[in-house]
Formats: sequence, structure tokens, C-alpha cells
Amino acid sequence: MQNRRFIGILLSVLVVLFSSCSDFTRLQKKGTDDEKYKAAVNYYKKGDWYRSGILFEELIPVLKGSTESEMAQFYYAYTQYHQKLFSVSAQLFKRFYETFARSDYAHEAMYMYAYSLYKDTPNFNLDQSNTVMAMSALQDFINAYPESPFRQESTGMILDLRKKLERKAYERAKLYYKTSGFNIASYKSSVVAINNFQKEFPDSEFNEELAYLKVDAQYSLAKNSLDTKQKERYQEAVQAYQALIDKYPNSKFLKPAEKMYETSLKEIDRIAAQEKEKEKLKTPDPNRPAKVTSIN
Repeated sequence: MQNRRFIGILLSVLVVLFSSCSDFTRLQKKGTDDEKYKAAVNYYKKGDWYRSGILFEELIPVLKGSTESEMAQFYYAYTQYHQKLFSVSAQLFKRFYETFARSDYAHEAMYMYAYSLYKDTPNFNLDQSNTVMAMSALQDFINAYPESPFRQESTGMILDLRKKLERKAYERAKLYYKTSGFNIASYKSSVVAINNFQKEFPDSEFNEELAYLKVDAQYSLAKNSLDTKQKERYQEAVQAYQALIDKYPNSKFLKPAEKMYETSLKEIDRIAAQEKEKEKLKTPDPNRPAKVTSIN
């Protein structure tokens, strides 16, 4: 009995669906522009973004120059946004506010362009070109509409995206550090990446750890360098340690950093002693008798 009831309900649903599809197909093929526009708006209000989007897409080229053209393009952009086609909706909203700069909806369209870009940004571990683009669009919106009710949300999104860039830069710096054991170039890249991070994100929560990793990278770089480069690089390791303790005097990384610092000082003293000895060998002894040349 229950199976029959279920089958009956299923058949009723299928009949409604097929009837709906049939009506929509008939409208597409035989409906007037006016009928299609009214149906597109009706579908839009019901939240049927797919059918609404199809109709608006068909109508936009036909409606150019008409009073309905503006709203058709505005609604169409939203149908793509609601279907989570954010890269498409971004371009449609951008086209709208550029085409209808004086529209009452231009302000909202510019915001939705930036917001669509924001929604389309990837995870931090992927390429962040879209993230940079979204930040720029959000800042442009704030500059264009400083009194906008969307200003606070836009500022929050910029901060959120900046966090994503921060995480990306942090992971890149750590990746160089993790692979630095393989060659000198990786040690150098690790130091450069950490320096860049510290400049770009001076208040980051990751800076304490990276300050320690910089000490380690500088120390390892010095240890694995040619003799002629070691003194300078051990001195850079000492400077990195001093920067760590100046900014983070109670850091949890102080003990391992201090060992590298002490070793670096010893190595600097050792190299300085060797240099002094070499200079002695080069300098003539003033107490040594001059060589006498015999005359035959």
C-alpha cells in the first residue's frame, strides 16, 4: 500500500516537471519578447535562477535600447551569482556598472563585482592572482563609495583576503626552509622569503617562528658556505639572532637559537684568528737580518 502511494506521488511530481519543462520549451520557441521577459522576472522572483538566466540571456541582445534592457542585465548577473558561477557574475556586474554608470543600481553592481571576485578566490595554497584582483576591486569600491552601507563588509573582506596572502607567503617561506637542506640556493631563498614576509606582514602572528627560522637558515647557510663566505654569513646569523631576542625576548625558540648564536661567535673568532695568522705570514719580520748578496 505504501509502495503504491509512493509511486503515485512520484508520478505526480514527474507529471508536474514534464509539464513545466514543456511550458518552458514552448515559451522559448514561440513566446514573444514581452512574454519571455515577464516569465524571466517571474522565475527570478521564485528563485529559479537557471530558467530565469536562460531567458534573460536570450533577451539581452534583443532588448538593447529598451527600458527593460537595464534590468534584464542586472537580473541576469544575479542569476549567475546565485548559481555560484562567480567568475561569470563578476564580469556581468562589471559590464553593468560600466554600461549603466548613472543607474540607481550601479553602486550595487560595483559592489557585487568585487564580492563575486571575493567569492571566487581560491584556497591559500593555490595561485593568488584572483585574490589580489579581488582586493583591488574592493578597495576601488570603497574609494568610489566611501559612504556606502557595504563599506564595512568590504573592509572586512579585504582583511580576510590579506590573511590568505599572508598564509600563502608564510607557507612559501617555510617550504624554502624545509627544502634548504638540499643546496645553498635554497638556504638563500629561504632567507629572502622570510625577509620579504617580515616587510610585507610586520604584525603577523607567524613572525616569531619565521624570525627563528631565519637564524637557523643563516646559520646553516654559513656552515655550508665556502671559507671565503663564512665569516660574513656567520655575522648575519648573529644579527638574525639579535633581531629575534630584541623583538621576542621570551620566545620559545630562544634555546635552540642561542646555541647557533654561540657557535656562530666561536666560528667568527676562529676565522678572525686564521686571518690574523695569514697576515703575519705575509708581513716581513723587521728583526730578521737582511739577505746579503755576495759580489764575485
